Amino acid sequence: MSVPEHDFIVVGGGTAGCVLAARLSEDASARVLLIEAGGPGVLPAQSVPSGWPTLLQGPASWGEFTVEQAATGTSTLLPRGRGLGGSSAINAMVFARGHRSGYDRWTREGARGWGFDDLLPYFKRSENAEGRDPALRGIGGPLTVGPAAPPHPVIEACLEAAAETGYARAADISGGLEEGFGLTDLNIVDGRRQSAADAYLRPVLNRPNLTVATDALVHGLRIADGRCHGVEYRAGGGTVTADCSGEVVLTAGAIGSAQLLLLSGVGPRHHLTDVGVETVLDLPGVGTGLHDHPVASVLFSAARPVSAGESSNHSEGIGLVRSDPALDTPDLQVLLFVDSPTHLSSIKGPESGYTIAVSLMRPRSRGTVRLASAAPGASPLLDPDFYADERDMAAILAGVRLVREIGAAPALAPWRREEALPGPGTEDDEAVRAYVHRTLTSYCHPVGTCRMGEDPLSVVGPDLRVHGIAGLRIADASVFPSIPSANTVATVYAVAERAADLLRAHP
Repeated sequence: MSVPEHDFIVVGGGTAGCVLAARLSEDASARVLLIEAGGPGVLPAQSVPSGWPTLLQGPASWGEFTVEQAATGTSTLLPRGRGLGGSSAINAMVFARGHRSGYDRWTREGARGWGFDDLLPYFKRSENAEGRDPALRGIGGPLTVGPAAPPHPVIEACLEAAAETGYARAADISGGLEEGFGLTDLNIVDGRRQSAADAYLRPVLNRPNLTVATDALVHGLRIADGRCHGVEYRAGGGTVTADCSGEVVLTAGAIGSAQLLLLSGVGPRHHLTDVGVETVLDLPGVGTGLHDHPVASVLFSAARPVSAGESSNHSEGIGLVRSDPALDTPDLQVLLFVDSPTHLSSIKGPESGYTIAVSLMRPRSRGTVRLASAAPGASPLLDPDFYADERDMAAILAGVRLVREIGAAPALAPWRREEALPGPGTEDDEAVRAYVHRTLTSYCHPVGTCRMGEDPLSVVGPDLRVHGIAGLRIADASVFPSIPSANTVATVYAVAERAADLLRAHP
């Protein structure tokens, strides 16, 4: 079966895909097809902010785990959204830009024109952040973002404890210019989650030039004579061929976009040969460079009952700090949790408590996405290779020490019964290291598998075009040269907004 030809085919109806489908279809003459493997519906827990931990292994997630990590001997859940809105429909709703230094590093890594100041107009375009500095924050964008109002008293106590420990209070920790601690912006509007599908896609579904195909798994790109001419996907029990006169844009994320390229014969020849896929283009960087933010958590039992409430995302505050004062940029994020969400640790926490976690923002370790087989529906092999670089472990150990210090500060005395995990007796570096290994958790921010740059291991150039294939671009977290020092969704929105401009300007 074939469908009418389109000017743009967007593969993946997640965060970036919703943005691109909405922006590209603003031109009434542009025929846009958005293809999503998941369904069109919304689960009740996707609307309720407190319900996100229950979504990570449910039908709205691919539910994948990493392979066993060489450094820890464990594997960890690495969820990604499945359905319209993608990961923005199952994440913890934290909307924060990384520190500007991370984006300025992108330009040094070969992504010319992608520094913080270059991305700022697109960050602003995506958001409606009322009451903030208009030179830094946007007004009138699709996403209405702001901090919890009022914040949970446990979060306020954690922020005060951070101040007692010597850390600054940031006025706008989500803006990208400050270090210190503060209330983070959230994608919660009137007590409900606002996903990319809610903000961008659903309001424009009535456009006659926009077609959305759901429950449709793309299993191959149609590449011939150095050009991508369309895609093939499975839907309704059959195979559908979709032709494209303009450009195909991959927005399936750091895992899905790399997987689809590999299935289509674009990637390292040796790996494609090993899994029985014919090589169309030997592009060694595809699936290489996977990295993510690992998390280590310190859990406290509470002296009185702690409850998040339905409209809370559990984590309303963050800190951006340095593991070593000699560093030139922040490399740790501290996560302040109202309670102990079950995703945080492989060890059961206290029945009533709160969590101060730390995540490594500038990991040096790099891993891979690889095919387990040539079958399109097979789960790929995910190996972030957490803590392969010993410097990553040194930084996370420093982070655990600093969050334990915050947890012991006087401001938390009314809430604190005791440190439950790692707990007394886990003091020296080797004991803490063993705890970090045992409780390895992903922050669920995979990036870098189709890296932007101009070196032999890059996959796309600064225009987001795939090297060596005309008519094909990528616009999601897979193109990040390195991971931002924050939750990645705000950056994905900005990259997608800029990609829309690039596509409209250079068809």
